[in-house]
Amino acid sequence: MPLGHRSRRLAGALALGLLATALSATSASAVTYKKAGDGAQITKQTWINSRMFDITVSTPSIPDSPKVRVIVPKGWSAKAKRTWPVVYAYQGGNNTYTSWSQDSQITSLAAQYDVMVVMPEGGKNGGYADWFNYGKGGPPKWETFHTQEVVQLLERNFRAGTSRASLGVSSGAQGSISYAERHHGMFKYAVSLSGTLHISDPLIEGLLMTQALGFSFDPTRIYGTPVANQANWEAHDPYVNLAKLRGIGLYISSGTTGAPAACDSWNAGNFVTGPLVGGGGEFIIGQTNEQFIAKLNQLRIPATVDLYGNGWHSWCNWKPQLAKAWPIVMRSIGAKKF
Repeated sequence: MPLGHRSRRLAGALALGLLATALSATSASAVTYKKAGDGAQITKQTWINSRMFDITVSTPSIPDSPKVRVIVPKGWSAKAKRTWPVVYAYQGGNNTYTSWSQDSQITSLAAQYDVMVVMPEGGKNGGYADWFNYGKGGPPKWETFHTQEVVQLLERNFRAGTSRASLGVSSGAQGSISYAERHHGMFKYAVSLSGTLHISDPLIEGLLMTQALGFSFDPTRIYGTPVANQANWEAHDPYVNLAKLRGIGLYISSGTTGAPAACDSWNAGNFVTGPLVGGGGEFIIGQTNEQFIAKLNQLRIPATVDLYGNGWHSWCNWKPQLAKAWPIVMRSIGAKKF
């Protein structure tokens, strides 16, 4: 074959290859996602690796476009006929939606099972509630975002199933238990790792109000003013609504002494995040867990409990608890081990 003809054929093949690549990229970017019932929609999907992707959501519930990180198991496909059991993992107030995948071993734990893990953004001290906003309601509506929009978007677009568990650390742990109560039947199992489980206790109300001021917003916007709007505080209090957990599997854990565990490190530079907040905060949280567990026993509602004494409010203490809880959660939602 003459050299000119060969060059033209190679150039043509290259052009066709580039065209196919361009069409493929256009097709991928033109994916149409099904919306949630209130119009919330996925505006972007970004793969982090072969088993993890992020989605960005445009929603009337949250002013900024919140993100959700998703772990999918081996063999998963968005076009599969089957669905997968799901763990919804909620962040703490000082965390982000990426914290579970970066600060815990949840990715390696999930890889052992046929399960999806969904980690939605929760905001800074968002309260895991639709904010009271002086009685006017409106955004931010974190509870609506988590329990309606995220669930619907995952089920309608990514084959998430209806066999679900909730899991949280810190304020996310409060959300995990509160959501299981307020949306009875949504979750088969709920895990609380260092959650504040009695928020309408007057001491806790004061502390939460003070903490919210640290995030530079009016703390009465979340649940309202204590006493004046006490009914709304109690409506979101895991302790007050504990009877609604009957029939739901539970894992409850926290430190209780405020003293550090072997893994907790302290130096003069982290006095606030260490002994003051990490230790003092966990001591107070531990008291609410003890109250919660006493009421569980009074109502004869079974739970797996681990009050581990020493340990600050930190991932180094939550990771061992996550490892203990994970196989129990997997059995409860029917996630098979590979």
